[in-house]
Amino acid sequence: MKQGLAGFVLCIALASSGACALAQEIPSDYQEVLKSLDRKGDFKAGVLKINIPRSDLKMTIQGIAVPTPFGFGGWVAMTKGTGSTEVMMGDLVLLQEEVNPVMSTLLANGIDVTALHNHFFWDDPNVYFMHVHGMGKAPDLALRVKPALDLIGQVTPPVVKPMSTTGTPLDTEKLAKIVGHTGEQSGSVYKITVGRDDLAMKDHGAVINARMGLNTWAAFFGTQEDAVVAGDVAMLENEITPVLKTLRKNGIDVVAIHHHMTGERPMVIFLHYWGRGSADKLATAFKATLDQLGKGGPAREMGH
Repeated sequence: MKQGLAGFVLCIALASSGACALAQEIPSDYQEVLKSLDRKGDFKAGVLKINIPRSDLKMTIQGIAVPTPFGFGGWVAMTKGTGSTEVMMGDLVLLQEEVNPVMSTLLANGIDVTALHNHFFWDDPNVYFMHVHGMGKAPDLALRVKPALDLIGQVTPPVVKPMSTTGTPLDTEKLAKIVGHTGEQSGSVYKITVGRDDLAMKDHGAVINARMGLNTWAAFFGTQEDAVVAGDVAMLENEITPVLKTLRKNGIDVVAIHHHMTGERPMVIFLHYWGRGSADKLATAFKATLDQLGKGGPAREMGH
């Protein structure tokens, strides 16, 4: 009681500077979350914030050693939603080899991944920031997110084998048949581009089509036996999780999730990916991804 009163008096003294925010007593279900995750956190403004700092990393930016609070303090937070539902959001700081194992584990446990991007240039090691979202009971959310959090700092970088310099040239006709769309040859790269005409998007009267960037594509390089693919997927919000699950199920790495436009209607999210394997396998993965798009029917036009 005395400590609480002392804290209140201190806050009054500091109120003019805005330097104080009273911590609240942590509700029992949130105490259970902290115990389950074996993490530290605090409860303020009706939000439980769980700290997931990357203090295990020795970060430098342009050769300058920077501390964890400079921008490498990952977190997840929970707050009460409608009824007894909790809403969970978070931002995880991950090494590149951690991104896809963590993503697959989150998706397998019913947690959505909503963005993936960098926050820095010239960072060493390179780190990426993954935004997550989930809904449910607080203890259940903790159980669902814990396996992914437990992977952080524990993933061994994969051993990369040199690409073969011999093999069968890409069979572009076969790739086009698998995907269901023909592509274009540019030197040693075969690229298949598929527009999102189902979105009927316009901007100031102009039709926004595949040539304006509203497209999904895959670029193939290598041989039939040992190829690589890189590409971009244009998705509606409700297509993100099915697409992510499909890519990961097919062994394709996701490298970025973000916007390319602002003010568009409907909102379109873009996902960049990378994969390696036989060309047939990569084309099959791309086809499976395309099959996740456009299931919701035509969308609204842009509002201006």
